Amino acid sequence: MSKVRLDRRRFILASGLTLAALSQRSAFAQRIRIDPEGFQPIPIAITNFLPGGPSDADVGNGITGVITNNLKRSGLFAPIDPAAFIEQIQSFDKPPQFANWKSINAQAIVTGRATRQSDGRLRGEFRLWDVGSGQQLAAQQYVTQPEFWRRIAHIISDQIYERMTGEKGYFDSRVVFVDESGPSERRVKKLAIMDQDGANVRYLTRGSDLVLTPRFSPSTQEITYMEFGQGDPKVYLYNIETGQREIVGNFPGMSFSPRFSPDGQRIIMSLQQGGNSNLFVMDLRSKSTTRLTDTPAIDTSPSYSPDGSQICFESDRGGKPQIYVMPAQGGQAQRISFARDDVNASYSTPVWSPRGDCIAFTRQGGGQFAIGLIKPDGSGERILTSGFHNEGPTFSPNGRVLMFFRDPGGTGGPSLYTIDISGRNELKVPTPGFASDPAWSPLLS
Repeated sequence: MSKVRLDRRRFILASGLTLAALSQRSAFAQRIRIDPEGFQPIPIAITNFLPGGPSDADVGNGITGVITNNLKRSGLFAPIDPAAFIEQIQSFDKPPQFANWKSINAQAIVTGRATRQSDGRLRGEFRLWDVGSGQQLAAQQYVTQPEFWRRIAHIISDQIYERMTGEKGYFDSRVVFVDESGPSERRVKKLAIMDQDGANVRYLTRGSDLVLTPRFSPSTQEITYMEFGQGDPKVYLYNIETGQREIVGNFPGMSFSPRFSPDGQRIIMSLQQGGNSNLFVMDLRSKSTTRLTDTPAIDTSPSYSPDGSQICFESDRGGKPQIYVMPAQGGQAQRISFARDDVNASYSTPVWSPRGDCIAFTRQGGGQFAIGLIKPDGSGERILTSGFHNEGPTFSPNGRVLMFFRDPGGTGGPSLYTIDISGRNELKVPTPGFASDPAWSPLLS
């Protein structure tokens, strides 16, 4: 297992290029923020990254492909088919002939170069051009080890996304999930991690014990998860960079849905005691545990607001599972989910957006499992997608995209999907086999 650090400090920002025109407000950022119902993806030309030498063509093509795939899957960009290009970029150091690109309706152009340096490291460079003004919007270069070429592509994708939308990107991130294999009656479940686009899958557990509910820390590349083996279920911490894991606690009875606080210093979870379960928070330094709820109901699936001041959670204290919000230190809980169109609907798996403005959930009713959003005060409920069987939403680091899993039942198995928070652009995420319970990492910066 690789123990190489994957933060952006390994990606040296060389000084040969500078971020250009950052003081100017991009016209593209204005377009992205229009009503999503009427939004049309921005046509963008992503030219092949020129090789610095004869051996660099493959990695240049690879970087181009990853950037194209990232921007296309975001739903905000429409990469133009290279077959339509009139001009073939021959030099990275010269501006494009913008008239050629206007004629194919490109609104932005990405040019780049990939070069293997004399010391063996890879230098990836890019420029982003506004076709309408003929101005360079951004430029940067990165130097790293050749095996990290995909990371260069993801970081460049984030730069393009941010420059053109005014929002942080989410491409240089990872997803931890439960890989499932074997027949439905005896599935083997392994903890796995991959890039957000489905590449670079590796397994973190061997499948000898059942693993559930992996969750990323919002502040570090660390996860918490549950494992059911011999004896009581255990809650683990796993450091992605070192491969080391430690037991947070071995709790009598059952524990559910451990999740980090925004500062990564605490874990909140549900502990079962008899026929009910309540919420507890554990300080990871002192290992002291504080009880937050004390009801005869089942309280579970807690999630902190980004500022750490509130918690949303699932509870059946009103008869059916619903979403409640309460102060992070405990206290009066306020129910926020009320399905006006289905009084029998139940809600589960709430998770707070990194933006703080909404909570994602799973809603069950009428034989359907829907993924939706609701504001923390209970207003503005919207269903993004519905079918059988959707569950377990998780937000991208910028809060723009949700990932969830869908299980059709029968002899099949679950798969991962993404959808924009506007309800557009639902896409399947490639995985080696069946996959469930995804959790998105913060950016690798």
